[in-house]
Amino acid sequence: MLVLAAAGLLVLAAARPLSADPAPAAGQKTAKPGSTPDKAAGAPAGAGAPKPFVPLAPEAAVQKANAYFNAATSMIGDFVQISPDGTRSEGKIFVQRPGRLRFEYNPPATLEVVADGLSVAVHDRKTATKDVYFISQTPLKFLLKEQIDLARDVKVIDVKSAPDSVSILVEDKATFGGTSQIRLTFDAATFALKQWQVTDPQGYETIVSLFNIDLSKKPDPRLFQLTEERTSNTNN
Repeated sequence: MLVLAAAGLLVLAAARPLSADPAPAAGQKTAKPGSTPDKAAGAPAGAGAPKPFVPLAPEAAVQKANAYFNAATSMIGDFVQISPDGTRSEGKIFVQRPGRLRFEYNPPATLEVVADGLSVAVHDRKTATKDVYFISQTPLKFLLKEQIDLARDVKVIDVKSAPDSVSILVEDKATFGGTSQIRLTFDAATFALKQWQVTDPQGYETIVSLFNIDLSKKPDPRLFQLTEERTSNTNN
């Protein structure tokens, strides 16, 4: 963005008519035709020019992503989810690796998603239904494994690097129902996870954005407990 803005200013300066140049102030020297103005005393060559953006190499981006995941054993924060039908939901996210996760949705949403280390339960309080899956069958595994290696665990399809973010697109063939794609988006400066976008085997997209993330506090272990209903209503 800085490079584009600087280029635009240079174009405007070059297009300015000579008659629009201000007259020199009293006592100010004017440059003779064909001469070069003196440089400001002490000003370094090229001062003020923005540094050109250099994209992060794909291998380096994947290594940074692995380092972030493997260092972040705990997570508490807020999330905003955009469902395939455009519905917007908000809530709290709790993660304790390996294997434990909880999404608490704010009303009017009636969902609750809990992983206890082995299974992931999707509970709908409105319909009083609960579907349970092995963690290995869900796209959530990239948040929950004890040691994460994206290049080994999934197939890295694409890496895009921009001045403010880096995104890694991976493909997971082991999810329930077929192959899913997950685009992970990180902050370019800190490489903290900002968002993920899941495209399920049917082509439906769900986007989850993270805010106010705290990696220092450990969630209450009771948040990850499942009821015995898990054993009687399962998709494992």
